[in-house]
Amino acid sequence: MRAMRFGSERSEAGFTLIDLLFVIAVIGLLSTLAIPGLMRARGAAQTASAVGTVKVVNSAQLSFAITCGLGFYAPGFQTLGVRPPASADAFLPPELSSGPTFIKSGYQFSMGVIPLGGAPGSCNGAGPGQMSSGYAIVADPLDTGGKWKFLGSNADGTLWQHGATFASIMPQTGAPASGEPLK
Repeated sequence: MRAMRFGSERSEAGFTLIDLLFVIAVIGLLSTLAIPGLMRARGAAQTASAVGTVKVVNSAQLSFAITCGLGFYAPGFQTLGVRPPASADAFLPPELSSGPTFIKSGYQFSMGVIPLGGAPGSCNGAGPGQMSSGYAIVADPLDTGGKWKFLGSNADGTLWQHGATFASIMPQTGAPASGEPLK
């Protein structure tokens, strides 16, 4: 017969405190290495989305000028968001035409025009003298730290990038004073 011992048995199953601290340290190290790459990828994705949005606005302005503006461009995003008569859709969707500026994918978009006094009214409600012979669209990142690109375009349709905002230097047509074309 075997003798029974009470209270002195120890279980070897489970993790020790050292094991847990080691696992936490490895997870912390891997996170530290991965976060900068994740942030770069996020910035690149947001810039790509902003480029696409500027192209959508350029396309909407061209469609407006050809079909509704009698060769003139819309005075702002809100005009492009008004559906013309006998059309199923507006030139821009509501999320891009709710105000004079909008924020999308970490960028703030704004558009500037110089109205022509002799411009006629448009088919979707823009009054006489409100439309323009050109426009300038600017996309500025909300977070300016890192390698964000400032974007701009105009009636010529060329997309420009720069290390600073195009807000005061983007003309309605032609090349801006600084920056380079986006390829």
